[in-house]
Amino acid sequence: MSMLQNQSHQVEIAGAAVHYLTEGLAGSRPVVLLHGARFSSKTWMEIGTLAALAKAGYLAYAVDLPGFGKSAEAKISPETWLGNLLTTLQIEKPVLVSPSMSGRYALPLVTGEPERVAGFVAVAPVAISMYQERLAQIQAPVLAIWGENDQTIPLEQADLLVKSVSRGRKVIIPGGSHAPYMSAPDAFHKALLDFLAGLD
Repeated sequence: MSMLQNQSHQVEIAGAAVHYLTEGLAGSRPVVLLHGARFSSKTWMEIGTLAALAKAGYLAYAVDLPGFGKSAEAKISPETWLGNLLTTLQIEKPVLVSPSMSGRYALPLVTGEPERVAGFVAVAPVAISMYQERLAQIQAPVLAIWGENDQTIPLEQADLLVKSVSRGRKVIIPGGSHAPYMSAPDAFHKALLDFLAGLD
């Protein structure tokens, strides 16, 4: 297995360019990092998440969502976009990390095609209540990470998600903001790596 250094790639999804970064061990468990509205794939490189995942033996993908970073606006809906991306990149059963607005892409996939993911790390994502009726369909283990001081997505949403799934737990980042990976990256990385280490 060869170690992939941090690399930048581009692919087309339904005729629109998508940019993403990779780092880690080829052939090892994939971890797909989405992002919130004020961020991009570059965020995960800057705060050391890609490097931390690679060092722990995972293959990390940080993706620019449509219209963000270096990705073009999508020509297909958020509901189908992420599934298309995984198929195009031949990413099988990744662990999906979904903060904030990326919930509009992640929740349709994890509730609609639950067999496609090995784990779901929900970092205060939007749309939990929108998918409330379907949350029980999530088969993979779920980690809900919330910042203690999140003013955007109420903590009740974390509780709703965790109690709706068969294998869910919640981690509150002390003093954390709505983007706890920015305010406390070390605590965030520890929670993420602990969760990954506990997967089958």
